Amino acid sequence: AFIPGFPVQPVVLRYLNKLDTFSWTWHGPGALKILWLTLCQPHNSVEIEFLPVYYPSMKERENPALFASNVRKLMAKALDVPLTDLSFDDREIILSRGPLRIHDCSSLLHFNQLVCRLGLKTGTTDNMLEEEARRATKLQGDRLGLEDFAQFLNLPVTDTLQQVHSLFDQAGDGKIDVRHYIIALSTVQWPHKSMDTLKLAFKMYENEDSGEITEDDLAVILEIMLGVKEVELSPLFLQLQASDMRKITYDELQCLIKQRPHFSVDCLNFKDHPRSDCTGRLQSCNGQSHNKDN
Repeated sequence: AFIPGFPVQPVVLRYLNKLDTFSWTWHGPGALKILWLTLCQPHNSVEIEFLPVYYPSMKERENPALFASNVRKLMAKALDVPLTDLSFDDREIILSRGPLRIHDCSSLLHFNQLVCRLGLKTGTTDNMLEEEARRATKLQGDRLGLEDFAQFLNLPVTDTLQQVHSLFDQAGDGKIDVRHYIIALSTVQWPHKSMDTLKLAFKMYENEDSGEITEDDLAVILEIMLGVKEVELSPLFLQLQASDMRKITYDELQCLIKQRPHFSVDCLNFKDHPRSDCTGRLQSCNGQSHNKDN
């Protein structure tokens, strides 16, 4: 609607009933239940307001996304409601499930918005990610500055690319391990395929002879995939009875994850871990449930 660059007529709706049976989200009552609840009310009130016709500026005519964003802000102000930049794709990240579900979506959602802006998610396939992973593996952990990172992705240096680069510049020296970027991209591209992302990560880090990766490397992988900080793996290696070796193969980890439906909660420690919440039921490292009263 904003691509032609013509004036638009914003219209806002306000539903005034105390009981809201009009709003719908992914979680909650389905469409039929909402319809039934609406019909159960003796009166449903709606207010329609036609805002002034919005005439785009020259910049807005040249940039439909800016045009749409500014009209949206105007409508939100009229309704006195907050805005969010979450997209339908972001929903997959927020609603991730399984043993390696994302615990804190904030950093990955920000990353997802940036890579979408760069067009890096459109058309990305498993083969493309695997090829990038092979190229990253050949770097043998060499860290890339912004220009080298742009060359790796075959993109020009832009403000958005710089923002992506800075997300992984943990040392603050202007260089990143591109493997971290690939793990994050695979996570936001297919949040429901966490085991595939884990396998891809192992290929980039594993020892060619033994297929093992170190404890530190696994901690970094899981921090990115779960969106958390300071992952500590002592419970995991205790499960494997390999606390001295501190190395693990993909097959060993996959087997443990299959046995633990709540793997990230039961076998990991990290900042703001769900186990630190002492309400309800707590899961011990050995998988036994303990009541808070015991």
